Amino acid sequence: MILVDATIVNVANPAIMKGLNLGSDYNAVIWVTSAYLLCYAVPMLVTGRLGDRFGPKRIYLIGLTLFTVASLWCGFSGWLPGGGIGMLITARAFQGLGASMMSPQTMALITRMFPPDRRGAAMGVWGSVAGIATLIGPLLGGVLVDALGWEWIFFVNVPIGLAAFAAAWKFVPKFPTHPHRFDLLGVALSTFGLFFLVFGIQEGETYHWGSIWGPISVPLLIISGIVLLTAFVWWQARTKGEPLVPLSLFNDRNFALSNAAIASVGLAIASFSLPLVFFFQTVRGLTPTQSALMLAPSAILSMILAPLIGRLIDRVNPRDVAIFGLVAWIAGMLWYVQVINTTTPILWLLGPSFVMGFGSACVWGPLSTTATRNLPPHYAGAGAGVYNTTRQVGSVLGSAGMSALLQLRLAADLPAGVAVPAQAGGSVPSALRDGFSRAMAESILLPVAALACALLAVSYFQKPVRRKAAHKVNS
Repeated sequence: MILVDATIVNVANPAIMKGLNLGSDYNAVIWVTSAYLLCYAVPMLVTGRLGDRFGPKRIYLIGLTLFTVASLWCGFSGWLPGGGIGMLITARAFQGLGASMMSPQTMALITRMFPPDRRGAAMGVWGSVAGIATLIGPLLGGVLVDALGWEWIFFVNVPIGLAAFAAAWKFVPKFPTHPHRFDLLGVALSTFGLFFLVFGIQEGETYHWGSIWGPISVPLLIISGIVLLTAFVWWQARTKGEPLVPLSLFNDRNFALSNAAIASVGLAIASFSLPLVFFFQTVRGLTPTQSALMLAPSAILSMILAPLIGRLIDRVNPRDVAIFGLVAWIAGMLWYVQVINTTTPILWLLGPSFVMGFGSACVWGPLSTTATRNLPPHYAGAGAGVYNTTRQVGSVLGSAGMSALLQLRLAADLPAGVAVPAQAGGSVPSALRDGFSRAMAESILLPVAALACALLAVSYFQKPVRRKAAHKVNS
């Protein structure tokens, strides 16, 4: 639900613009997604630590309540007095805050419920959800908007949220909390640093990488974010109290490498689908729902295989499974690079999706299991917060990087001065389709490069020490 809501709005943007009478105000409707992503990514270092202090189940339920109520608010934002785009953006910000409270707790709960030697199957299911949700979002959004209206992409969260609350209340065990003192300076440095960095990268294209307001520019925000995050790391190393992010986590080589790998995978996931959807809709003439269905084999195969792969990595070295998966994932993307053209039969374009689904199923579980294997229980929330934050920052980098790369490749592969559709759903003139297809295929080399970086990081994983399970799960 959290990850679907990061992508589901993209399909609904035209309907939202029409329903809220925005005319051609694209910048306003873009903020419907941006507000959610910012408030989701920025607080996670803090919200992960809240789970250690007050209990992951308690923080999860609070976040789920906030997310569900904010979803209802989003749906009614066009009908309430004083409603409109401003209210929708505000409600999306609260929805993102609720998501940031939930996301680290899910990983922390699994870390504390399952001993290392039994964690693979659970983490396999947990990790695969990220890839599946990214693909389901556009498809579900298209179906709901076409059938019921844009409000229902938010209303659909309400019954799911209520059912999830009841299930979590009954079945998720409580764990002992650990007394923590919050590093307020660390909170301030990390929050403002992440906000400036994520905002600058995410909104750079909107402001043409120039001035935002007066002397404040996108490059200045990004540099300020890097400086503040550098100061944050320096302060975490020097503080004599309890740091917000214990840097000792990174003494575990597998935790450090897993974070590098998940950031690269997040970049690849966020950047891959954009050129492919543009190609399906503007060159091959598919509808939004049909183009989303072209990616369905990957989601379905990943969902089926994830539990099986999870059980496998409880018995074998997760590194070997992840390496195999990343190689298959890269092979599927390179297959797309070869077949994205005007002559490939449309059904043949399903083949790479199957290969990618098989590869991704072999990646999520090994990465999350390896990251959490050696985490002590009192650092479960902190480690989960770091892991989820790095994945989300990677996703923001992927989205911004792909936007810039698409423009560069279109400028190189199309005649000078030629206008192309600004959004998927337009139509490329037949004389330009070969050049447009070539630009989309070349852009896929960005997620290929990101997965290659993940492959390099995974290849240096240390082999885990197998220990006999020492405790039972309370439920």
